[in-house]
Amino acid sequence: MHVGKLCREMTNKAVAENERLHHSTVKDLDKIYMHKQVARAGLPAPRAIGVDEIAVRKGHDYRVVVSDLDRGRPIWVGGKGRTEADFDLFFAALGAKKTARIQLAAMDMWKPFRNSLKKNAPQARVIFDKFHIMRHLGDALDEVRRSEYRRLTGKDKSFIKGQRYTLLSHRENLSRDGRASLRKLLKANKRLNTAYLLKESFGQLWSYETEGWARAFFERWRQSLKWQRLKPYEKFAAMIERHWDGIASYCRPENKVSLGLVEGLNNKIRVLQRRAYGYRDEEYLKLKIIAAFLPALPRSGARGPL
Repeated sequence: MHVGKLCREMTNKAVAENERLHHSTVKDLDKIYMHKQVARAGLPAPRAIGVDEIAVRKGHDYRVVVSDLDRGRPIWVGGKGRTEADFDLFFAALGAKKTARIQLAAMDMWKPFRNSLKKNAPQARVIFDKFHIMRHLGDALDEVRRSEYRRLTGKDKSFIKGQRYTLLSHRENLSRDGRASLRKLLKANKRLNTAYLLKESFGQLWSYETEGWARAFFERWRQSLKWQRLKPYEKFAAMIERHWDGIASYCRPENKVSLGLVEGLNNKIRVLQRRAYGYRDEEYLKLKIIAAFLPALPRSGARGPL
């Protein structure tokens, strides 16, 4: 129990050094501890799920992560990619009775996941994850930045060079020098300034409590693209139109879930991944992701050399 608890807060290398154990022994004890955590918690019957994927190795090698948004923790990691069949495995593990209790699913706009949800849990309403959508808009802003860099010459071009991070970061995450660079960049380039302001304003869409008001906001936002020559933004607006139902559904009071929680879970999982690099044991990574969000075992929950 002692070693397993230490591994919740420390790297395995640090635990091995502190306890004078071989790193493989630490890992084995940690796995025993986490297996007991997961068995104790069980697989819940979620009302609202968040669906995402993580890259487990370089390249396009993905695993599906499903979180219980009410409990605020991942409950399943699996599959061998990000296909419809991979997401089907979650519903098979959950079972028909628990699957029937799912009411909401927050996810990105990846069609295979939507197809699997519709097939396995047709009663569930889809909410497209705000943070994935805003990432698409960030990509559109970056396309505008690159097109401006190619178009301009001389001093006008120098304002843009090396400013990708400055332009795409949240203003509050920038240093004082970063904010000064952003102001200088936006003042120097009218098209980038317009694109930046449009991106910043779009997040307001998720603040409306009725679909009608949300739709009116989107129509005004799309109308403001006229004459701006922002092709990447026009493509983004067309994508939003195609997926409107899953975006507008968040406006309904019964569909309100913490979309920030989804992003927070994903960020914590990425930290766990970085700590787990060096281990090729995929089962270990999956256990880490699930168990990290569970409470520590009580003293009576584990005996022996843990």
